[in-house]
This record gives sequence, structure tokens and C-alpha cells, in this order.
Amino acid sequence: MNLAWRLASSAFCALALLLDTAALAEAVTVQDSKGREIRIDDASRIVSIGGAVTEILYALGRADRIVGVDATSLYPKEAIKTKPNVGYYRQLSPEGVLSLAPSLILAADGSGPKDAVSVLESASVPFVRVPDTYDGEGILKKIDIVAAATDSVPQGKCLAQWVRNELSALASMRSAIRKPARVMFILSFAGDKPMVAGRNTAADGLMKLAGAVNVFDGIDGYKAVNEEAVLAAAPDWVLSMNRSGVPNLDASQIFSKAAFAATPAARQKQFFSMDGLYMLGFGPRTARAARDLSRALYPELNAGHLPSDEGAAATCAQ
Repeated sequence: MNLAWRLASSAFCALALLLDTAALAEAVTVQDSKGREIRIDDASRIVSIGGAVTEILYALGRADRIVGVDATSLYPKEAIKTKPNVGYYRQLSPEGVLSLAPSLILAADGSGPKDAVSVLESASVPFVRVPDTYDGEGILKKIDIVAAATDSVPQGKCLAQWVRNELSALASMRSAIRKPARVMFILSFAGDKPMVAGRNTAADGLMKLAGAVNVFDGIDGYKAVNEEAVLAAAPDWVLSMNRSGVPNLDASQIFSKAAFAATPAARQKQFFSMDGLYMLGFGPRTARAARDLSRALYPELNAGHLPSDEGAAATCAQ
């Protein structure tokens, strides 16, 4: 009887293991940003390309599955410090990505170069393009796709609801703005010409979320503009971003240039900057970044209370 019991017990454990393995290996199919149906059999080894993609994976509790990140994956800080780095997301090497033996590649739209992405898409590893649009719905879509691809739907619903709540609080703030500020975002300088953000950019999207007007919404993308264009734009505020490892723009540097000296922003010394990924990543923290910008532009507003992002991530990751 004892031997029979052990044999039956062993058979039961083996069956349970097989069933558990089958469940883990159950395929899911997701539609990526290009409308392609991508079948994913195994999401246990993920290469995450794009700062917001990595941020979402951590918030979903999937950090242990990440085997590689790109150079823009700066939040949480441990991502870039503890995971292999496949380089800047626009300058990928297929060999470098595939050498990590991923079972899934999640890549933000805009990843490149085109030839490298074509090679990765033709490999045997599922390659899911994650949308990168610059509004609240775009953030939610990112979360939905990343959650579906990694079998994290309950966690994804939790995180999406948290983001919706923050976007709703932000909309309430915007409704109290009486006179929208006119803002110029400067990415860099090409000589004396500022590289400014037009429409269809993350900077433009952030300005809109914060209740501001982009003075260069008549151009598309990032463009260098001349002195006359800056004077005609007459911004109330100048906005820039901070990046690690490179010199960052500051108010004295910008307002000392002839093109800016006569602007309302220079006269009032109204300049604001913040961390680049926080500001332009359009991930789970973007509503918070827009709130911080709105507080700077409109100090008279009651910004309200937003829960900590660390608390949301911990709750949704369970």
C-alpha cells in the first residue's frame, strides 16, 4: 500500500507539473500598434525597448522577466543599473538584442533603425510594437498592450485605472485655468537657433495636458527656428528638459540670446525644466509630470492630491 501510494502521489505531482507548465505556456495573441496579430507563447524573457515600456513592466510586477533594456530605460533607476543595455532605442543592433535570447521583444514605436527593426521582426522571437502617442489615451493603450503581452491583464487594469484617476484630476485642474500660458519647448540649440517642439511631439502633448498653448503648434515635429520666429511667437514661458551626462539648458543661457531677450518669458524670467523621461516618456507618471508643469505655470491653482506612483506600482504589481 505504501509503494502504491507513493506511485500514485508521484503520478499526481507529475500531472500537476505538466498542467502547470501547459498553463504557463498557453499562448496569447495581441494586436500591436501596427495592427498586426502577434502570437506570444512565452513571455518569460523580455527585452524592453523604450523608457515607458520598461516603466510599465516594473509597475506590473514583471521586472524579473526583463533580460535587457534600452538606454532610455532610466526609471526605475535599477532597470538601467541591473539589466543588460542594448543601446539607444533608435540605434539598435539586432545581434545585441538577440544575443540575450529573448522570448519576447516589446519595442516602442520609433525604435530603429528601420533595417534593424526589420531583422528583429523577421526573427523567430515575437516583436510587439507598442504605440507612442502623446495623450492620455495613448498612455492607457501602452499599458493595455504591455499587460496583454505579458499575461498581466489584472495588473494592467489596476494600473490603467490609477492612470485614469490621475488624468481625471488633471482635467479638473485644467478646467480652472482662465488664461492658458503660451509656452515654447526647446530641445537643444543648433548654433544660435533653438530646436523647438511643434505638434505631434511628446513636448506638445505634455503642454496640452498641463493646460498650456504650444506657441509653435503650426509646425510639425522638432524644428530649428530663426530669431524672427522666436520674437513672433512671444512665449510667456520657456520649457526644457534635463538629461544625465550632458550639459542642460538653463534660464541664463537661453535668455541671454538676442532672440529671447525681448520675449515675455525673458522679461519675467519664466523658465521651467524637469527630468526628460518623467517629462516626455508618456508612461504611468506622465499625468504627474503635467501636474508639476501646471503648478509652475499657474501657481494660483489648487493642484489637488495625487497618490504616490510607488504606492500604485506596489498595489498593481500584486
